[in-house]
Amino acid sequence: MATLTISAADEKKVKARGFLSNKGTDNFSARIITVNGKVTAEQQRVIAEAAEKYGNGTVTYTTRLTVEVPGVPYDKIDEFCEFIGKAGLVTGGTGSKVRPVVSCKGTTCQYGLLDSFGLSEEIHHRFYEGYRQVQLPHKFKIAVGGCPNNCVKPDLNDLGIIGQRIPKYDEDECNGCKKCAVEKACPVHAAKLVDGVMEIDHDVCNNCGRCIGSCPFDCIEDGTYGYKIYIGGRWGKKVAQGRYLDKVFTDKEEVLAIVEKAILLFREQGITGERFADTVARLGFENVQEQLLKDDLLARKDDNLKAQKHMKGGATC
Repeated sequence: MATLTISAADEKKVKARGFLSNKGTDNFSARIITVNGKVTAEQQRVIAEAAEKYGNGTVTYTTRLTVEVPGVPYDKIDEFCEFIGKAGLVTGGTGSKVRPVVSCKGTTCQYGLLDSFGLSEEIHHRFYEGYRQVQLPHKFKIAVGGCPNNCVKPDLNDLGIIGQRIPKYDEDECNGCKKCAVEKACPVHAAKLVDGVMEIDHDVCNNCGRCIGSCPFDCIEDGTYGYKIYIGGRWGKKVAQGRYLDKVFTDKEEVLAIVEKAILLFREQGITGERFADTVARLGFENVQEQLLKDDLLARKDDNLKAQKHMKGGATC
């Protein structure tokens, strides 16, 4: 118990609403939910006013792209929620549940290969908001990255999505130039001249798309846009590198279905208190991948969600 006079039960109750105790005081940090880091100018103004009116006058930002207002007294929590509610803002983002979704700026970034704002917003509404009452073994974090630059570390989230552009290479158009423009354009050195012909090592290529259009003889004129999905990543005291599914997806709806199936699998087969990385390791990556690529988890969805499971998960913040 970090507060001075607030009971443990009351502290737990407001924590579930997104208010985290400021140690050694009876004040709390109000965690305000954004949609993958986006808020309107009006919402910014309301947050600033709320910080001055109810908090200590400062605003902080979390790694999940939420906004926190420290210094809110326990007896002002309801007033605070009502005040920010007029701008369509709510608190939350705690517990053994789907956590706020993060994304990079791939929608506007010159390197972005997908609409990261649009996709993460869909995931936010469908799985953060839509699954808000669903208890899981532990927290479940989702990140959407616009390209293999990996700025928001999708491979270190429970589930991560990375934009792809798979080059369409026409070997017949390769002239075997002594100074290969494609080889020069490739940042990971996957493209190399071998016996006078350019070859792409697909075990090295990360589908960043930088090579597309670089050849003056048009051996790589275009590429296929897609999504790479990582599962089982985690940062913190125990770091786990996520592993990507063998398939590069080209259908957004199929990607959204994989997200839902991963959450359902974690709820159904995860052990209370363990992170998804531990579930994947315990069940085996190949087993989990096979289940995610089928639809059996969706067929069992209703029974899964009705089950009284994980009533006290492993998340502590």
